[in-house]
Parts: sequence; C-alpha cells; structure tokens
Amino acid sequence: MSKTGKIEYGTFEATLERSRKLEEDLPIHPEKYRVLTGDRPTGSLHVGHLFGSVQNRVRLHRMGVHTFIVIADYQVLTDRDTFEMIAENVKQLTLDYMSAGIDPTDGKTFIFPHSHVPELNQLLLPFLTLVTNAELDRNPTVREEIQASGQKRINAGMYTYPVHQAADILFCKGNVVPVGKDQLPHLELTRVIARRFNEKFAANRPVFPEPQPLLSQAPVILGLDGSQKMSKSRNNAVMLRATEDETASLIKKAKTDADRLITYDPEKRPEVSNLLLLISLCTGQAPEKIAAEIGDGGAGMLKKRLTETLNEYLRPLRKRRSELENNMDHIRQVLKDGVAEARRIASATLEEVIEVMNMKI
Repeated sequence: MSKTGKIEYGTFEATLERSRKLEEDLPIHPEKYRVLTGDRPTGSLHVGHLFGSVQNRVRLHRMGVHTFIVIADYQVLTDRDTFEMIAENVKQLTLDYMSAGIDPTDGKTFIFPHSHVPELNQLLLPFLTLVTNAELDRNPTVREEIQASGQKRINAGMYTYPVHQAADILFCKGNVVPVGKDQLPHLELTRVIARRFNEKFAANRPVFPEPQPLLSQAPVILGLDGSQKMSKSRNNAVMLRATEDETASLIKKAKTDADRLITYDPEKRPEVSNLLLLISLCTGQAPEKIAAEIGDGGAGMLKKRLTETLNEYLRPLRKRRSELENNMDHIRQVLKDGVAEARRIASATLEEVIEVMNMKI
C-alpha cells in the first residue's frame, strides 16, 4: 500500500525475484505450500491451456504440493448470458485435468466448483468491506475484462469477482498462486485483503497468509490465426479432446505467410513462429533448429511436421481421456470428494473468521 492508501502493484522485477526464490524452495519444502489455481468452466481445455498452465499444475502436483483446483463456475455468470452448459463444462474440465496427469486421489489434490462450497462464498461479505469501489474500478485486469466482454450493461459481479477470487484463494489459506503477468493485479488485491483483515480483526494472531505469485515461465501461445491468444471463442484453438483428424484439419487452415523459407522470428513472422513454437514445446528442440531443418520446405512441410508432432504428443493424453470418459461416475466422485474437502477446510476458516470478528454466539 502507498501512503495515500492506494493499492500499489509493485515492480514486475521485484515480483519476478520473489517468484524465482519460491521456485527454488518448492521442490525442497513442498509441505510448506498450499497452491490455489483453477479455471472458469467455459468449455474444454485447448493446447494453449496445456502448455500455458496445466503442465505447471501437474509439475507442482508431482512435487507433492497440497493443491486446490477451483472451477470458478459462478464467475461464468459475470460476463456471459449462457449458463446451460456450466455443469457439463465442470466435468469436461475435470476430465482434461486428469488426462493431463493430475491425480485427485493422492490425498493432496482436490478439484471442486466453488458454487458448491457455501462457506467459501460467505467469506465474500467481510472481504467486500475491506476494499473500496474506487479500488475495484481501478483494477487494470477488471477494466480489460469489461472491455473484452463487449457487454453494454456491466453487472456488479464483474467488479466484485476479484474479491470473490480472493475468497477462492484464502478459504484454504493458499500461499502460492501460479499466475501470468496480466493476473498480478488480482493477486495483489487478494494480498491487500488478507493484510487488511489481519490488521483489523486479528492483529495478534493473523488468520490469512499473503499469497505469493508463482510466475509462469510458459510463453504465450497464439491461436492458429497467429494474431491473438488461443481461445475456443475465437475459433483458433486445437482442443485437447480433438481427434487426430480434427487436429490435422485445423492445422491445415492455420495462417502462415508468403515466404517459403521457414525462419523463427516472432516479431516479423508471428504466425510461422507460433507453429514452430508449438513443435518446440512438444519436442524440446529449439524453434530455430526446427526452422533450419524445414528450411525452404515451406508452410506445407511446417504444418505437416506440426500435425505429426502434436498428435504424437497428445496421443497418451487423449487415450487417458477416452478411458476416463467411460467412467463418468468416477469423475462425479472426484468432484464430490473435492467439494467435501473444500467444505471441511472452508468451514474451519469461516469459524475462525467469525470468532475474530466477534460474531460467534
């Protein structure tokens, strides 16, 4: 906080350094950390999600870090008029997480939709008293999302969902949140809410940690149009659940350019470079080396290489997904178990909150 009382988001360099130290300590002392991460259930996951966030969750999960994956179904209502597919999308996300390598039966990893955890949502009320309308209005991420939604009438949920997100993180006393640079303002608001709550209600025995950001090292994955982030709504994505033939068809339509010689130049040739990057993420080869191997083979050879590489890379994931789809009772049980554990922890946190606010009767 600044002397004027305004939220300061700090320098990115300082945040990067804190994240680096956290990254070093996580594999050594996984028991010290509780990670909160998640997605909105707007549809199945795509390749951009896999390389951008899901693989990192799998990595933390395999380290043995206690991990809560929240499926933020209430937040779908903030900027979308459609809600018919929310429950189905919750199950599809769970399928995607598990097929990518998340094992929610390890006793340390829990997947749940936050609408089923009333104790978590009850934290929203005291948290809202700790921030001002002006602070929510100034949040740069909220402004960007309002603009991106294209809505003429902005509901109050859009403004307050960073506070709801704080409840998602703090209900389990999460102290690590994997984020991209664009999500830092949301997390800083969570840190401020935790700090203000402790200072106001629990100065002698703080209730909430101030969660630290774990900055993603993953590059931004552009869609097959090569001009904007991969997104299902922009029709530029390869879904994890797509068949090999569907993947081939989508890549065949990917945008490239007129230069036959393939080179890696993200600034001048973003479309070609993005396809090279996808091959690189699948193989571990440098994109420059891949470009040199393709040489003057042109866009046709580039797309053929990407199709073969991506389908091979996703084959085990798709096989696991197909097997899991044949046992949807297990998926429902995973979610029920996640809800039960989230409610157990949220109830204890809410009890503590009520006590320090002198509301216990």
